[in-house]
Amino acid sequence: MLIGMGVAFYWARAMEYREMPNIEQSLGIHEQALKLRAYRMELISSNLANADTPNYKAKDIDFNALLSSYKSTGEMQGRDSAMKTSHPRHLGGAQGGGDMADPQFRVSNQPSIDGNTVDTQIEKSAMMENSVHYQATLTFINGKIGKLQKALRGQ
Repeated sequence: MLIGMGVAFYWARAMEYREMPNIEQSLGIHEQALKLRAYRMELISSNLANADTPNYKAKDIDFNALLSSYKSTGEMQGRDSAMKTSHPRHLGGAQGGGDMADPQFRVSNQPSIDGNTVDTQIEKSAMMENSVHYQATLTFINGKIGKLQKALRGQ
């Protein structure tokens, strides 16, 4: 009985000093994947909204390349998130969306006469594919959070 209590005390002390993983470590790369999917959805929506605008160039991001660069470097490649100021007393701007990648222009399969490169069929297909991947990422994150909640409750 005394040995059992000693082991329990040792185990409790060891657990006290063990570093608990934070939520970012638990979610892994899926947080960035969700942000990239949302950003890509904005770009595709903008493309569809400007389908009839003369000289509008369709924009998109290379999701796989951006996510693999994030996996290897730990930071998003693209725009600088800090706003530059011209005077030391100026306030910096809001940093919303600054960590997203710079969009690239999509090459048109069939150029139009007015210079617009948006192909609505391709954009709709890309939007549907992206929304399915977005939902899958959300489902995965919800499952991870559910597991963390169960662990916290001791179930």
